[in-house]
Order: sequence, then structure tokens, then C-alpha cells
Amino acid sequence: MKKLVSIIAVAGVLALISCGPSADEKAKAEKAKADSARMADSTKQAQQAAMMKMKQDSAAKAAAMKSDTTKKDTAKKM
Repeated sequence: MKKLVSIIAVAGVLALISCGPSADEKAKAEKAKADSARMADSTKQAQQAAMMKMKQDSAAKAAAMKSDTTKKDTAKKM
């Protein structure tokens, strides 16, 4: 009976060990992790570019409004 329990225990341990990820699965997981990091960097850069564009557009609009106000004030004085 002891031998049977020992054999079943060893078989169980071997079964658990063999269920781990294979080399291919590990490589795919690493590639997915690298792709995810690259995608996050790309997204961050796109967001920064969009923020810079919005700031530039806002500054240009403010300058245009200031220019229009200055022209109206000059026209009123004349």
C-alpha cells in the first residue's frame, strides 16, 4: 500500500510539473509583453503629440482673437 501511495504521489508531482508552459508559450508571452510595452509607448507619444497640437491651436486662436480685438479697438479710435 505504501508503494502505491508513493507511486501516485510521484505521478501527481510529475503531472503538475509537465503542465507548465512550454518554451514556445514562454516565448509568445515575452513577445506579447514586449508588444504591449511598445504599444503603450506609442500611445503615450500619440497623446503627447495631440496635446502639443491642441496647445498650438489654442495659442494660434488666442493670438487671432487678440489681433481681431486690437484691430477693432484701432478702428473705433479713428
